[in-house]
Amino acid sequence: MSNLELRPAPAECGGRADVAARPVRELLPAKRVPLGESTVVRRLLPSLGRRMVGAWCFVDHYGPDDIAQEPGMQVPPHPHMGLQTVSWLHDGEVLHRDSLGSLQTLRPGRLGLMTAGSAIAHSEESPREHARLLHGAQLWVALPDAHRHTTPAWEHHAELPLVTGGGLRATVIMGELDGAASPATTFSPLVGADVTLPAGASARLPVRPDFEYAALTMSGEAEVDGVRLAPGSMLYLGCGRSELPLRTDVDSSFMLLGGEPFEEHIVMWWNFVGRSNDDIAQARSDWMKGSRFGEVKGYDGAPIPAPELPPVPLKPRGRVR
Repeated sequence: MSNLELRPAPAECGGRADVAARPVRELLPAKRVPLGESTVVRRLLPSLGRRMVGAWCFVDHYGPDDIAQEPGMQVPPHPHMGLQTVSWLHDGEVLHRDSLGSLQTLRPGRLGLMTAGSAIAHSEESPREHARLLHGAQLWVALPDAHRHTTPAWEHHAELPLVTGGGLRATVIMGELDGAASPATTFSPLVGADVTLPAGASARLPVRPDFEYAALTMSGEAEVDGVRLAPGSMLYLGCGRSELPLRTDVDSSFMLLGGEPFEEHIVMWWNFVGRSNDDIAQARSDWMKGSRFGEVKGYDGAPIPAPELPPVPLKPRGRVR
């Protein structure tokens, strides 16, 4: 998924200095952002208060939207560099195309993982014949410096491991949770899981004290560590926990995102993750010249042009502000 803002704010993220080394309960505000022709997303990361959770550096939540009489998601070809995109659906379908020649229809409970590495381009669209509802999340993972120029790749995982107990059911999307490991490729210690709780459930989910975590509510109103979360809200939890108390009065689901605090500082602008202003400027130039990122074939529409760079070099802002 793309950041389609015409004036994307540059941000340098990462580093351990601003990581909460203790348990906290910090509610992150969502920003409503139009995406493509008819989709509006709630952007939770980067936010005014926090820019990363582990290596997770971008989180959009969308829906559930009734698109029965709408085209649904329509995101033309656009580039990515230095990151992984994680596509996760609760309802609907999204057709993925990329410059490697991949063509995949994503459906609920199946992971679409694109490693951009050195450079890739892709598009996302609701199929012409699609389900009434569209509901999901799009997330980015920053690649560490040693792997940010890795060869681009596409993965689709239809079968993912489960963690159960106390009424909860957690699908492990990325990384490892309570001994269950996802088959998805990762480049830093992290976890992403989709946790569902039936009405009346009360459970304690094992987590790692050295990871920082956040919870994104997808549906219902689960209580995470005593904080009731409305759909589309995200709670930053910091580090220092060995278990996470959960309960709910209604059927609920949330995404648990976590990871070892990211050591490196990164510059994120538009759809690129780099380490310097020069990295970003070169990527923008290559995209506009039609080099390096390849061509997405089969999408009925022109690629998205890159926004203009800021008039001054991209400057660091840190993990929080």
